[in-house]
Amino acid sequence: MQRRSTLQNSRLRDILETITLVLLMVLSIRFALQNFRIDGQSMEPTLHNQEFVVVDKAAYLFHEPARGDIVVFQYPLDPRTYYVKRIVAVPGDILSVIGEQVIVDGVTLNEPYINKDDVFNPYPSFTRHIITPNSYFVMGDNRGDSSDSRQWGLVPRDNIVGRVAFVYWPFGQNNFGLLPDVSGTFAKVK
Repeated sequence: MQRRSTLQNSRLRDILETITLVLLMVLSIRFALQNFRIDGQSMEPTLHNQEFVVVDKAAYLFHEPARGDIVVFQYPLDPRTYYVKRIVAVPGDILSVIGEQVIVDGVTLNEPYINKDDVFNPYPSFTRHIITPNSYFVMGDNRGDSSDSRQWGLVPRDNIVGRVAFVYWPFGQNNFGLLPDVSGTFAKVK
């Protein structure tokens, strides 16, 4: 009789441990990852309207956002709205946008990810803008059709939700889930 009771206690403990482990995994994943739907063409040709992406919310726990990262953030003028853009300049950078040219710390960027069919800059040019601490300058890859930092200013660090990790639906519009590495674009900056 004692052996049967021990066996039942062991099974109960195994079940409770399994339930606890599953709950911890679900909470960890929910904390670290979140899905978002792309709404609009401002990130063409990299991301497309109505695509679904996974955002790594834990990406910046151990390092700061970097130039070239595509991030989801709360729109500074209405924190209930979320935007997806590419970081072009980080705190301390000196940024100029002259027509279609983007210059970071004196280096004119060669940006292979932008929409070559719509490079027109609808916003006024500016020179030598210093990016303030805890702020980021973001732009859409579809430069002629993007509401971004050129229009409404810098994104505070606290507004950044996370880095876009990959596209998970649908595949086939110039992507197969993974985003291209564009770190080479910014390699000569500082």
